[in-house]
Amino acid sequence: MSSTAISVFATLTAAPGKTDALRAVLTALVAPSRAEPGTLQYTLHEALETPGVFHVYETYKDQAAVDAHMASPHLQKALSEAGPLLGAAPSITTAKQIA
Repeated sequence: MSSTAISVFATLTAAPGKTDALRAVLTALVAPSRAEPGTLQYTLHEALETPGVFHVYETYKDQAAVDAHMASPHLQKALSEAGPLLGAAPSITTAKQIA
């Protein structure tokens, strides 16, 4: 049986006055995350109706690739930098594609 791709949907909300700083941290995370061997897709979005609300859509070839991303130095650095910029706890959902 082949391994199943895993998608991650993350929503991060900037604290008041921290939108630009959070946008910069998240944007800097895109290129190194896309370069990881197990990353199939990594895209960053900002809500049109609510600036400062960011959605990250990620797809990895398998759980090992997700684990490698979570342990990567660039993600750990971004999480440390983003923490004080957040206005709420991040919402993170993992899923497998079924259709």
